[in-house]
Amino acid sequence: MFTKILIANRGEIACRVILTARKMGIKTVAVYSDADKDARHVALADEAVNIGPAPSRDSYLQAEKIIAACKQTGAQAVHPGYGFLSENAGFAKRVEEEGITFIGPKHYSIAAMGDKIESKKLASASGVNCIPGVNDAIETAEKAVEIAKGIGYPVMIKASAGGGGKGLRVAFNDKEAREGFTSCRNEARNSFGDDRVFIEKFVEEPRHIEIQLIGDSHGNVIYLNERECSIQRRHQKVIEEAPSPFITEATRKAMGEQAVLLAKAVKYQSAGTVEFVVGKDQSFYFLEMNTRLQVEHPVTECITGLDLVELMIRVAAGEKLPLTQAEVKRDGWAIECRINAEDPFRSFLPSTGRLVRFQPPRETMFAADTEHLFGVRVDTGVQDGGEIPMYYDSMIAKLIVHGKDRLDAIGKMREALNSFVIRGVSSNIPFQAALLAHPKFVAGDFNTGFIAENYAQGFRAEDVPHNDSDFLVALAAYVNRRLLGRAAGISGQLPGHGVTVSEEFVVVGLGAVGNNTTHPVLVRDFEAESGSSSVETGGKRYEICSRWHLGGARIRGTVNGQPFAAQVERGVGRNPLALRLNHNGTRLDALVLSPRAAQLHALMPYKAPPDMSRFVLSPMPGLLVEVAVQVGQKVQAGERVAVIEAMKMENVLFAVADGVVGKILAARGESLSVDQPIVEFA
Repeated sequence: MFTKILIANRGEIACRVILTARKMGIKTVAVYSDADKDARHVALADEAVNIGPAPSRDSYLQAEKIIAACKQTGAQAVHPGYGFLSENAGFAKRVEEEGITFIGPKHYSIAAMGDKIESKKLASASGVNCIPGVNDAIETAEKAVEIAKGIGYPVMIKASAGGGGKGLRVAFNDKEAREGFTSCRNEARNSFGDDRVFIEKFVEEPRHIEIQLIGDSHGNVIYLNERECSIQRRHQKVIEEAPSPFITEATRKAMGEQAVLLAKAVKYQSAGTVEFVVGKDQSFYFLEMNTRLQVEHPVTECITGLDLVELMIRVAAGEKLPLTQAEVKRDGWAIECRINAEDPFRSFLPSTGRLVRFQPPRETMFAADTEHLFGVRVDTGVQDGGEIPMYYDSMIAKLIVHGKDRLDAIGKMREALNSFVIRGVSSNIPFQAALLAHPKFVAGDFNTGFIAENYAQGFRAEDVPHNDSDFLVALAAYVNRRLLGRAAGISGQLPGHGVTVSEEFVVVGLGAVGNNTTHPVLVRDFEAESGSSSVETGGKRYEICSRWHLGGARIRGTVNGQPFAAQVERGVGRNPLALRLNHNGTRLDALVLSPRAAQLHALMPYKAPPDMSRFVLSPMPGLLVEVAVQVGQKVQAGERVAVIEAMKMENVLFAVADGVVGKILAARGESLSVDQPIVEFA
């Protein structure tokens, strides 16, 4: 067994590998870029080596620097995590040539299966069902359009070295095929250093189901059940679960056995995943093989009770697999939500900056721990006060729950999301909560088009139905009463001028529940010591009890005897007196006023925000990589104006109306903030 390994990665996966290595008594070496010098994985490792500037092409994609770090520290093996160099056959070969063990498959397996074009050819030759398409690299946008027409729209344009939704576009017409080809090549070149692109038929209404494999150097390969990964947004997974609520036992067995045959054909060693597109009739087609550990591996760990990182390390050290196919368990139901730094209310644009507050829910399961299951686990590479840089992908954390069945897991996940506090950057937690509450998701009735179909106009706070919106109103009044109670108890107040608190309030909804809707509320039997109160609104009565710390972002307690968790903020939007409450994905912005103050508030004039329609604004923080217009140029609606790059994704800004360019307000290469003007129309 190794005594020291180097993790050639960053973020949560680097932390995840370190925890298993620590459990096994193996010393760890972290590598880091200039942007990650204070990152969590650097603090967790026994040693750390700086490998260059912030952009990944200058640091985490520099194979020679990583090999030099191994030699410098005496690391005997490299774990590549996922992304970066994890599926780079050349890197795996170089590592092996230097006498260092690559904790992953052999380079020839990566070359055969990690490359999406070559793996398609090999799978087809092996008699595996493949989706119609052209598996050779395409050189020009014109050729891409020609091929797309031949296959028939819609088509999927994919980077050969792609992954994680990078370098992938779906095109429904010639224009989208041409633009998608160009964007795919650019993203692939920047993210993976390989700009080869191919095209295949896009199967509509598909399920995305994958089989987890593990193989050893003694010729043994077993499959560890499947993962359901159909809940995707723009081809990037959002929620994963194991097992799938869709496939039958017979389909599971057939997919597993086919995946094993494919792996044995390339003498596969280590953890890997064979991905399939599954039709309504349970027919399945080979999609690709990921020759690495997957982001969503924790859900498989939960239902099998296995530590996949430990198995990878043991296999790399030459050990045999410790179990047979017949011994693989499938116990309970696990769900993983990817918590990303993106704003769901602004078209999911990336959100970078400092984590002012990072308070995950209470964990009862832990990475690298196979003893404590049926609980809540958080895998993350960040911490309170940490930075979310713009150079890497947007993942903040992975939230994993394990329940006795699917409904139990959904309930645990909704409760955990309610307790997950992130401030300073926006996160997709409200969107995750909305997905989990959707009747079709709960019923298991979905495919990869679920998000596009149900949130076609984007995601808005008011789109999330709450099963009891009066509870949010009651909770706002309760929180306000607690704050007033403290104000009334402050000593030294002038006689006759102290804070007095009545039982009557009016909650004025400013946001999701309805603009300026009013809700009369009675707050009775308030007890400061116990934190209990009786709140009446909308003809309902809520007995609320909580030990909430005033000013805390998370409020836990009971309502009518049932436990609840919600989040509360003061001073949101343009009103310092407003409260913001979040519960089950629903957000309420509200003022809690006395009846007289509510009457006066209704008379206040509305102050309209300034008209910014003449400007093209940056919708997110990012790097301005292109300004496609010039001063004096006539621009038509839908024409390309600028391109912003953030978190390894290109975002193209288009003109929303015809006009003439008056001023260029930002230069190429400039780092932009949210809503910073780029172009002004005359």
